[in-house]
Amino acid sequence: MPITEQDRNGQLLLQLEGGLTIFQASELKDQLLQALSRTGNQIELDLSGVDELDTAGVQLLLALKQEAANQQKSVSYSHHSPTVLAAIDLLNLAATLGDPLLIPNAR
Repeated sequence: MPITEQDRNGQLLLQLEGGLTIFQASELKDQLLQALSRTGNQIELDLSGVDELDTAGVQLLLALKQEAANQQKSVSYSHHSPTVLAAIDLLNLAATLGDPLLIPNAR
């Protein structure tokens, strides 16, 4: 899964493309943690390009949010794809992974 990075006024914007499953989780974990260590205090993950998501991918998103909190940083998720929305709904994780109805820039 490719990750595109953009700096927006000190905030790191990451866009994920493709599958976020057990097959990509290990590689993505390393990339996301490295990005977290490079940012000042906030990362936004654009999830519009995620077309496959399993519980390993959900665990990775939750772990990244927890690690950011441990480092007194912030991770937000935006532009949820239909696949991500389905997982959020199924697992009742809107409060943790972002509720697109409450996030202005989410779809």
